[in-house]
Amino acid sequence: MIGRRRREEVPPAPEHPGLLLHPATPGSAAGPGGDDGTPPRFTDGPADVLLRRLELTVRRRLDGLLQGDHLGLVPGSGSEAGDSRTYHPGDDVRRMDWPVTARTQVPHVRETIADRELETWAVVDLSASLDFGTANCQKRDLAIAGLAAVGHLTVHGGNRLGAVVTTGERVDRFPAMPGRLAAERLLRSVVATPRAASGRRGDLAAALETLRRPPRRRGLVVVISDFLGDQDWERPLRALGTLHELLAIEVVDPRELELPDVGLLTVVDPESGQTLEVPTGNAEFRARYAEGAAAQRAAVAAALRRAGAGHLQLRTDRDWLMDVVRFVAERRRAGNGGASR
Repeated sequence: MIGRRRREEVPPAPEHPGLLLHPATPGSAAGPGGDDGTPPRFTDGPADVLLRRLELTVRRRLDGLLQGDHLGLVPGSGSEAGDSRTYHPGDDVRRMDWPVTARTQVPHVRETIADRELETWAVVDLSASLDFGTANCQKRDLAIAGLAAVGHLTVHGGNRLGAVVTTGERVDRFPAMPGRLAAERLLRSVVATPRAASGRRGDLAAALETLRRPPRRRGLVVVISDFLGDQDWERPLRALGTLHELLAIEVVDPRELELPDVGLLTVVDPESGQTLEVPTGNAEFRARYAEGAAAQRAAVAAALRRAGAGHLQLRTDRDWLMDVVRFVAERRRAGNGGASR
């Protein structure tokens, strides 16, 4: 809670600022979800009604902006050889079709056909640190919304979607099944996952390890988390990247990046129960906190790059669907070699 200001020395900023600094009484997130980009809060009403509203919002907005059976969540445009076409500036020279180029004396590139029957596994982190939000929703709601978007973009033509959900207290595994009805059942099961008790740390690394054994066919692995705390998840993520395409969806709240000037603030670490009083009225402390938070996020981004994962950041104070659209559009351009046609 907010108290009066004290005259005291400025304490050092926490080592992992985004992990520790959650207000003991966070402000209520507004809005049941709608076309303004706000995902539904699953504590505001029946889960079936909110899931239907989420599905309609995702379908209406994504179908209106992104067309095609395979929308480019997997890097590249496929592995099956297709037709040749003339070379355009910006095309990947590694796709040059040299026999056709030699025969016609005009540079050609070989197009590829998107892989079918994609198997997608989502690792969803619902640990206690995601039960927090100071903007439009909680991070947990945004993580579920991200899973809904992944399902909408990948479940086509026999593609399968499965999930591993971790809370720190339990790890639930849902087998990969084809079809939209199976994806809806999966989403309902994830929403019904009990919240982790305070004081229990999440274990994202253990959830990632469950996808390595037994080995499975090459596919897409989507990791949805806030990636706070220790980076022990990097090693299993890099191991998964040797076989699968990786996509990391990072869920962020603005208060994890900077602090407002509200005087003496009591904060709590939801995964350890530790409380701390921080003098947010001190500009120097707020600046050090922002620097530490930026460094922590940069370290996460660097670890994801080393693992070869695509990086999509969703924030509770932004239109998350537009962030998804921009990300997919960039992946599609990258898969086409960057050429504008």
